[in-house]
Amino acid sequence: MAPVPLPIEDYAVIGDLHTMALVGLDGSIDWLCLPHFDSGALFARLLGSEEHGYWRLAPAGAPGTVRATRRRYRDDTLVLETEMDTEGGTVRIIDCMPIREVHPQVVRVVEGVRGSVDVHMDLRIRFDYGQSVPWVTLHDHLLTATAGPNAVSLWTRAETRGEDLSTVADVTVREGERFTFSLAWYPSHEAPPHPIDANYAVAATEQWWKTWSSACTYEGTYRDAVVRSLITLKALTYEPTGGIVAAATTSLPETLGGMRNWDYRFCWLRDATLTLESLMRGGYHAEAMAWRDWLLRATAGDVSKLQIMYGASGERRLDEWEVDWLPGYEGAAPVRVGNAAAGQFQLDVYGEVMSALYSASRADGVHTRAIWDLQTKLTAFLEDGWKEPDDGIWEVRGPRRHFTHSKVMAWVAVDRAVKTMEDWPDLTGPLTKWRALRDEIHKEICEQGFDTKKHAFTQYYGSDGLDASLLMIPLVGFLPASDSRVVGTVEAIERELMDDGFVLRYRTDQSGAVDGLSGREGAFLACSFWLADCLHMIGRKDDATALFERLLGLRNDVGLLSEEYDQVANRLVGNFPQAFSHVSLVNTAVRLSGADVSTTAEPPAPGRWPRRPGPTVLRSASGGSARWRVGTLSRRHGADGRRSKEAPKETGRPVDGKGGS
Repeated sequence: MAPVPLPIEDYAVIGDLHTMALVGLDGSIDWLCLPHFDSGALFARLLGSEEHGYWRLAPAGAPGTVRATRRRYRDDTLVLETEMDTEGGTVRIIDCMPIREVHPQVVRVVEGVRGSVDVHMDLRIRFDYGQSVPWVTLHDHLLTATAGPNAVSLWTRAETRGEDLSTVADVTVREGERFTFSLAWYPSHEAPPHPIDANYAVAATEQWWKTWSSACTYEGTYRDAVVRSLITLKALTYEPTGGIVAAATTSLPETLGGMRNWDYRFCWLRDATLTLESLMRGGYHAEAMAWRDWLLRATAGDVSKLQIMYGASGERRLDEWEVDWLPGYEGAAPVRVGNAAAGQFQLDVYGEVMSALYSASRADGVHTRAIWDLQTKLTAFLEDGWKEPDDGIWEVRGPRRHFTHSKVMAWVAVDRAVKTMEDWPDLTGPLTKWRALRDEIHKEICEQGFDTKKHAFTQYYGSDGLDASLLMIPLVGFLPASDSRVVGTVEAIERELMDDGFVLRYRTDQSGAVDGLSGREGAFLACSFWLADCLHMIGRKDDATALFERLLGLRNDVGLLSEEYDQVANRLVGNFPQAFSHVSLVNTAVRLSGADVSTTAEPPAPGRWPRRPGPTVLRSASGGSARWRVGTLSRRHGADGRRSKEAPKETGRPVDGKGGS
């Protein structure tokens, strides 16, 4: 069969905080990895054809049978409703993944809204990214499909039958009637899980997400967009560890038909600070601290071998291989699993980790010995390591260079180490030496990373090319936004890296392009949000708002963004939904609406090392809890912002492995 993917923007998502499914506007689930984000796909039609697995539930008949389609999420939840109109009536498809207790479940309900509609279900199960056809059995409305270590069960009162190595069913749905379908994954050596009440599962899932989203503290102009982005970010969280994957997909191309196709089902350190700040700005302290603690666990060990990304549980081996039986999204090959960029050397991750740990400590007034030990080792490595060329923030596969942004982030790392010691006088370290190192790095960047003719910072030392990552210079505090060099850089990026009003990461169509790849790519959405931030900071508030609202217009009908936007095809491109895009949306919305309560505005009162441990339970605003093993005690801030001698607060590693709500 020929590939039949929908445009990326035609997909919505459902998830259970362990994995995520992409649901098309046509009622087909075309991507689902089970049991985890980075597991093999059960449905891989997204990157191939119908032969590679999907689950469609829609009115029967030719494509023209459906005259109109509408969809939405129920309020601030991840319960999806899709309504389809036909000549005979209207049906509503309700999709969700209940918050996982033991086994992952996908629940689908078809509900009659008006008239009478014939509905067809087509379930084609293909484990291992579309390669493995399972052995299927049916007993008393319970269908099971097994291949190797994987098995799924389908429970429905609809009559199913086998047809062309797939399972199909036909039902007539009248107004007020419902048919339910529950699909569960389980290890093939175990018995199938007991069927669940699908209607109850939908109601419980809706209530869970309503409770969670109601804890959002942002009340600014763009609340709907912010809440949807925070829900998406929560859905991309691997709940057992607190790690947040960059996207739910692999190999959705940055260029339609091109080879810029990467696996994004992992956790990038480059996202650390901005992700933590977006969670804090949304009021999700527990989730932010869970992300911080994931960061501590993942980066533990030899700091000279710090990776740029890890698996959702902190895995370090992310070997890259090509799925040669999948033709790729709209023919964009190869399809890759794993990511070889994990072995790259990127200076900027040291700054990201240091900045995130510093922001977290300022936010909760706590600093542990474990955190400071890591920070001192990271900074000690940079005493010489900052001088080395690296692969840069964009993971280019060309030669290493002295990237300006990388040097700026090395400065950030040392700056945060200095500020940490200034904020917590009890900490010990070579403060004078690190202050001098901070000044040395700053001086070199201003001398070698700045082009006086262009009056802008450039991509790497000696280059006259630009890079959107330079927009981070005022955002991380390297220079104030009012500095003429910052203004000049912003204006140069507007002149040279803008395409149809959006920001490119760098020019791929010029000789000397750094990434070692052929072809063009779309506008990187996070960079466009950064430009809006910078425009706001340099006083061009109307321009910032106009750009931000244009970016909001790129979201699909249910508020989701991918990694990039193709200005030629007028389509979203890249992996989806993209955490970095939604993180940047939240941070920019908060900044532009004037609702920002900075997580690093004022240093907390100095903490003290603990005299003795004592367990506690921390509860998030969203009602979750995590039992914590003692790492340190500090004084909790009172209502007036001053330290209180009461209520010692413990931090450290969650005993139950969970750090979120």
